[in-house]
Amino acid sequence: MFVLTCFILFCAFIDKEQGRTKKSKSQVECCGYPLSIFFIVVNEFCERFSYYGMRAVLVLYFRYFLRWDDDLATTIYHTFVALCYLTPILGAIVADSWLGKFKTIVYLSIVYTIGQAVMAVSAIHDITDSNQDGTPDNMTLHVALSMLGLFLIAVGTGGIKPCVAAFGGDQFQDHQEKQRSTFFSIFYLSINAGSLLSTLITPILRAQECGINSQQKCYPLAFGVPAALMAVALVVFIAGSSMYTKAAPKGNIMLEVCKCIGFAIKNRFNHRSKVYPKREHWMDWANEKYNKLLIAQVKMVLKVLFLYIPLPMFWALFDQQGSRWTLQATTMDGNFGAFIVQPDQMQTVNPILILVMVPIVDSVVYPLIKKCGLNFTPLKRMTVGMFMAGLAFVAAALVQVQIDETLPKFPSSSQAQVKFLNLENSPLSLTVDGNPFDLAAFQVYTQKHTHPTINYLNAKPEQGNNDIRFVNGFGAWLNVSAPSDLGAIAPNEFSNYTSVPEGKATFTILGEMEQTCNYTMSLGFGSSFTLLIPSTFSFGPDAIEDIKPNTIHMAWQIPQYFLMTSGEVVFSVTGLEFSYSQAPSNMKSVLQAGWLLTVAVGNIIVLIVAEAGQLPEQWAEYVLFASLLMCVCIIFSIMAYFYTYIDPAEIEARFSQPDYEDKEEKKKKNEVELSEKPEQLKQTKI
Repeated sequence: MFVLTCFILFCAFIDKEQGRTKKSKSQVECCGYPLSIFFIVVNEFCERFSYYGMRAVLVLYFRYFLRWDDDLATTIYHTFVALCYLTPILGAIVADSWLGKFKTIVYLSIVYTIGQAVMAVSAIHDITDSNQDGTPDNMTLHVALSMLGLFLIAVGTGGIKPCVAAFGGDQFQDHQEKQRSTFFSIFYLSINAGSLLSTLITPILRAQECGINSQQKCYPLAFGVPAALMAVALVVFIAGSSMYTKAAPKGNIMLEVCKCIGFAIKNRFNHRSKVYPKREHWMDWANEKYNKLLIAQVKMVLKVLFLYIPLPMFWALFDQQGSRWTLQATTMDGNFGAFIVQPDQMQTVNPILILVMVPIVDSVVYPLIKKCGLNFTPLKRMTVGMFMAGLAFVAAALVQVQIDETLPKFPSSSQAQVKFLNLENSPLSLTVDGNPFDLAAFQVYTQKHTHPTINYLNAKPEQGNNDIRFVNGFGAWLNVSAPSDLGAIAPNEFSNYTSVPEGKATFTILGEMEQTCNYTMSLGFGSSFTLLIPSTFSFGPDAIEDIKPNTIHMAWQIPQYFLMTSGEVVFSVTGLEFSYSQAPSNMKSVLQAGWLLTVAVGNIIVLIVAEAGQLPEQWAEYVLFASLLMCVCIIFSIMAYFYTYIDPAEIEARFSQPDYEDKEEKKKKNEVELSEKPEQLKQTKI
């Protein structure tokens, strides 16, 4: 997605550079570069840190703070991403037709900053936790604040997306082509640096515990730091105001294209009778109002936009790295030995692989394919990219199958789980469902029974934590303190479960005679234990494993990330290059808007499937998405086979010839006369 963002912004710059105004004052330079670009690059770094940092922890915030299920969390996540890729169209129109790029960036950055701040406030559980139990009492308020914050962020980040790089390009004079090229390289690095660092840092902040009355996962800090970075981005950008070259609004070509298409459709509808002669292309019905050059350019754009129709399916799979794949990582083991990887940090595999693979593919893979005599056209590359994304989801499904095999079999809604625990230092004879057996000393036996009113553990512990409880078989009251105080436990009674993070956990047991015992055990991810204090207790409990820890390592997600990133490199970058080469010189922003729209539609597809699919197993949903993309891949390959590559510059040059308009004017006059002739005949007949 980082390569996609960079290239889109680059295309926006090329399109808008056509109408750049001259500087009205001397330019402040440093080492041959406008000093103003420093403020723009820093602004972009902070903004990308803010956006990707917030998005990295968003689905876990939905799942574990707002307590939504996986499907609803996925749906809202992709609705937000879709909105982020719809609003750039609005931002481009506002900047080009009304406010100009500078004011658009400033105003929408203010909206953006407010949205991030609202998100941080929405994650403070203490503001509605009146009973101080760590759980918000008014979840509706937190949900409302979250939705308001996400809407403001979507408007802000989407609105400034097509403006920042173009505004940076405006700072260079015509003779500074080399410096402008270097600027975009630095701009690209700032995007990747900001997003990569934020995806690493914000999950660490989220994993901390904070709070006024009770300690919970620190989502306020995870959202607050991106909010602070966005405020810094705004301040830095405004600080360079006096140095900027600010181009006046010139009008938006997208509106002109839409008007031209609308007139052609309307005119064709008004002349739908068979008495009117057919025209070579339906856009030719705009001849009466628009010049031939504009109509030819619109035809070229529509030809490429037609190829965009299957593309949303790729983005439907790609953007699930931040939702379904992150949720998958929560059921895996993140212990890499020297360090612990949080589930939401696995997303960093994508930008790391991007930085490695882009130069390798460009300088090694493509030249090697060319030497082998294969005609690896851009559309063929995009087809391969879609195929690899499908394979990535097949890999994700295989990993999910392995995860499901390690999960405990929980009782259904009509069942309960009964556990027999022998607290005596001798065997105990039991009969369960007519089957007699002996239960050894200090051992446990679990049996499922049909009984809807009894409840037991029905899910893995959340967020990779471990659920621990104590059973007092000592015959006297005992006090147990873990990371949280479990209080006094009566003889032959259970404590409540307490959540303990991965790593070494120390529990302190205090007897009636002030005896103290510190018991330490190593915990993995997602396990559950019952710690038995037996009647022969010598201040050292026995551990009974209720739920096994996560055993499938997060490293098994790397193959699916590798396949998806490979698909992104050959699909996203190639697709933008292809669109750029096939677009008229002044309409690259139209195709940019179309490309962003495919990303938005792709995310809408995810939320539709998540809500309507209701597949019982997650691996089945992965297979469904892979199958859909494979079908779309076949359709796209057929469309690509019949596509004819064009040279927009050559077509525009032909329409720009001095005598071309004269010839076309005569032809246009004849067409008008022919279209009016049936009406004249009708009047004569009357």
